[in-house]
Amino acid sequence: MALIHSFPPAVTPDAHTLILGSMPGDASLRAGEYYANPRNHFWKILGVLIGAGPDLPYPERLSKLTGAGFALWDVLQSCERQGSLDSSIIPSSITPNDFTTFLTTYRGVQRIFFNGTAAETAFRRHVIPVLPSLSCSLCRLPSTSPANARFTLQRHLDAWQILCGDDPARQRV
Repeated sequence: MALIHSFPPAVTPDAHTLILGSMPGDASLRAGEYYANPRNHFWKILGVLIGAGPDLPYPERLSKLTGAGFALWDVLQSCERQGSLDSSIIPSSITPNDFTTFLTTYRGVQRIFFNGTAAETAFRRHVIPVLPSLSCSLCRLPSTSPANARFTLQRHLDAWQILCGDDPARQRV
Protein backbone atom coordinates (compact mmCIF):
# COMPACT_ATOMS: atom_id res chain seq x y z
CA MET A 1 0.00 0.00 0.00
CA ALA A 2 1.42 3.38 -0.99
CA LEU A 3 1.75 6.39 1.26
CA ILE A 4 -0.59 9.19 0.13
CA HIS A 5 -0.21 12.89 0.86
CA SER A 6 -2.70 15.70 1.26
CA PHE A 7 -2.56 19.08 -0.45
CA PRO A 8 -1.19 22.36 0.86
CA PRO A 9 -3.79 24.52 2.57
CA ALA A 10 -5.90 26.89 0.50
CA VAL A 11 -5.60 29.98 2.71
CA THR A 12 -4.97 33.71 2.71
CA PRO A 13 -3.75 35.92 5.57
CA ASP A 14 -7.29 37.17 6.31
CA ALA A 15 -8.76 33.70 6.95
CA HIS A 16 -11.19 33.51 9.85
CA THR A 17 -12.61 30.00 9.34
CA LEU A 18 -10.84 26.73 8.59
CA ILE A 19 -12.68 23.81 6.98
CA LEU A 20 -10.93 20.49 7.52
CA GLY A 21 -11.34 17.18 5.76
CA SER A 22 -9.46 14.04 6.76
CA MET A 23 -7.52 13.10 3.58
CA PRO A 24 -8.42 13.67 -0.08
CA GLY A 25 -10.13 10.75 -1.81
CA ASP A 26 -8.78 9.02 -4.87
CA ALA A 27 -10.61 11.29 -7.35
CA SER A 28 -9.21 14.37 -5.61
CA LEU A 29 -5.69 12.96 -5.47
CA ARG A 30 -5.81 12.14 -9.20
CA ALA A 31 -7.13 15.61 -10.06
CA GLY A 32 -4.93 17.47 -7.57
CA GLU A 33 -8.04 19.30 -6.33
CA TYR A 34 -9.97 19.33 -3.08
CA TYR A 35 -13.34 17.54 -3.36
CA ALA A 36 -12.97 16.58 -7.02
CA ASN A 37 -15.46 13.70 -6.90
CA PRO A 38 -18.53 15.09 -8.71
CA ARG A 39 -20.82 13.16 -6.32
CA ASN A 40 -19.32 14.98 -3.30
CA HIS A 41 -21.63 17.78 -2.17
CA PHE A 42 -18.86 20.11 -0.95
CA TRP A 43 -18.64 22.48 -3.94
CA LYS A 44 -22.41 22.40 -4.48
CA ILE A 45 -22.86 23.58 -0.88
CA LEU A 46 -20.19 26.25 -1.23
CA GLY A 47 -21.80 27.33 -4.48
CA VAL A 48 -25.04 28.12 -2.69
CA LEU A 49 -23.37 29.66 0.37
CA ILE A 50 -20.62 31.79 -1.19
CA GLY A 51 -20.84 31.38 -4.97
CA ALA A 52 -17.95 28.86 -5.20
CA GLY A 53 -19.92 26.24 -7.12
CA PRO A 54 -18.67 23.33 -9.20
CA ASP A 55 -19.56 25.17 -12.42
CA LEU A 56 -16.58 27.50 -11.83
CA PRO A 57 -13.03 26.48 -12.73
CA TYR A 58 -11.21 25.13 -9.68
CA PRO A 59 -8.89 28.15 -9.22
CA GLU A 60 -11.93 30.46 -9.18
CA ARG A 61 -13.66 28.28 -6.58
CA LEU A 62 -10.59 28.50 -4.35
CA SER A 63 -10.41 32.26 -4.91
CA LYS A 64 -14.05 32.73 -3.88
CA LEU A 65 -13.54 30.46 -0.88
CA THR A 66 -10.45 32.26 0.39
CA GLY A 67 -11.87 35.65 -0.57
CA ALA A 68 -14.77 34.97 1.80
CA GLY A 69 -12.30 34.34 4.65
CA PHE A 70 -12.37 30.55 4.53
CA ALA A 71 -9.35 28.27 4.50
CA LEU A 72 -9.41 24.65 3.35
CA TRP A 73 -7.09 21.87 4.44
CA ASP A 74 -6.93 18.30 5.73
CA VAL A 75 -6.11 16.99 9.18
CA LEU A 76 -3.75 14.36 7.80
CA GLN A 77 -0.56 15.19 5.98
CA SER A 78 -0.03 11.58 4.96
CA CYS A 79 -1.28 8.06 5.56
CA GLU A 80 -1.65 4.67 3.95
CA ARG A 81 -5.09 3.88 2.60
CA GLN A 82 -6.52 1.65 -0.08
CA GLY A 83 -9.41 3.34 -1.85
CA SER A 84 -11.09 6.53 -0.69
CA LEU A 85 -12.84 5.54 2.52
CA ASP A 86 -11.61 7.02 5.79
CA SER A 87 -12.29 3.67 7.41
CA SER A 88 -9.51 2.20 5.22
CA ILE A 89 -6.80 4.47 6.65
CA ILE A 90 -4.10 2.47 8.44
CA PRO A 91 -3.97 4.15 11.88
CA SER A 92 -0.26 3.46 12.42
CA SER A 93 0.57 5.27 9.15
CA ILE A 94 -0.99 8.61 10.10
CA THR A 95 1.04 11.80 10.11
CA PRO A 96 -0.99 14.92 10.90
CA ASN A 97 -0.44 18.29 9.28
CA ASP A 98 1.45 20.97 11.25
CA PHE A 99 -1.36 22.90 12.91
CA THR A 100 0.94 24.63 15.39
CA THR A 101 2.63 26.50 12.54
CA PHE A 102 -0.64 26.99 10.65
CA LEU A 103 -2.51 28.51 13.60
CA THR A 104 0.50 30.65 14.55
CA THR A 105 0.76 31.94 10.98
CA TYR A 106 -2.99 32.48 10.49
CA ARG A 107 -3.93 33.98 13.85
CA GLY A 108 -7.26 35.26 12.51
CA VAL A 109 -8.67 31.72 12.34
CA GLN A 110 -11.31 31.61 15.05
CA ARG A 111 -13.47 28.72 13.87
CA ILE A 112 -12.65 25.22 12.71
CA PHE A 113 -15.30 23.13 10.96
CA PHE A 114 -14.78 19.43 10.33
CA ASN A 115 -16.15 17.85 7.17
CA GLY A 116 -17.34 14.71 8.92
CA THR A 117 -16.59 12.57 11.93
CA ALA A 118 -13.28 11.15 10.65
CA ALA A 119 -11.76 14.63 10.32
CA GLU A 120 -12.89 15.63 13.81
CA THR A 121 -11.72 12.36 15.37
CA ALA A 122 -8.30 12.59 13.70
CA PHE A 123 -7.91 16.22 14.84
CA ARG A 124 -8.83 15.42 18.44
CA ARG A 125 -6.60 12.32 18.52
CA HIS A 126 -3.54 13.51 16.60
CA VAL A 127 -3.53 17.32 16.70
CA ILE A 128 -5.01 18.66 19.93
CA PRO A 129 -2.59 16.71 22.17
CA VAL A 130 0.42 18.40 20.52
CA LEU A 131 -0.94 21.94 20.23
CA PRO A 132 0.42 24.37 22.79
CA SER A 133 -3.05 25.95 22.97
CA LEU A 134 -6.24 26.19 20.96
CA SER A 135 -8.64 29.11 21.18
CA CYS A 136 -10.75 28.29 18.12
CA SER A 137 -14.30 27.04 18.27
CA LEU A 138 -14.74 23.52 16.87
CA CYS A 139 -17.78 22.21 15.03
CA ARG A 140 -18.36 18.92 13.22
CA LEU A 141 -20.54 19.05 10.12
CA PRO A 142 -21.96 16.07 8.27
CA SER A 143 -19.52 14.66 5.75
CA THR A 144 -20.13 15.78 2.17
CA SER A 145 -18.67 12.50 0.88
CA PRO A 146 -20.72 10.34 -1.47
CA ALA A 147 -20.28 7.60 1.17
CA ASN A 148 -22.65 9.66 3.36
CA ALA A 149 -25.54 8.87 1.03
CA ARG A 150 -28.25 9.34 3.66
CA PHE A 151 -27.68 13.11 3.43
CA THR A 152 -29.40 14.80 0.53
CA LEU A 153 -27.97 18.02 -0.84
CA GLN A 154 -30.73 19.97 0.93
CA ARG A 155 -30.00 18.29 4.23
CA HIS A 156 -26.32 19.14 3.81
CA LEU A 157 -27.17 22.74 2.97
CA ASP A 158 -29.31 23.03 6.09
CA ALA A 159 -26.46 21.77 8.28
CA TRP A 160 -23.67 23.71 6.53
CA GLN A 161 -25.50 27.09 6.73
CA ILE A 162 -23.66 27.57 10.03
CA LEU A 163 -20.53 28.45 8.03
CA CYS A 164 -22.07 31.80 7.21
CA GLY A 165 -23.21 32.60 10.75
CA ASP A 166 -21.90 32.64 14.25
CA ASP A 167 -23.51 30.07 16.52
CA PRO A 168 -22.47 30.45 20.19
CA ALA A 169 -23.53 26.84 20.81
CA ARG A 170 -20.43 25.54 19.00
CA GLN A 171 -18.06 23.78 21.36
CA ARG A 172 -15.03 25.71 22.53
CA VAL A 173 -11.88 23.83 23.53
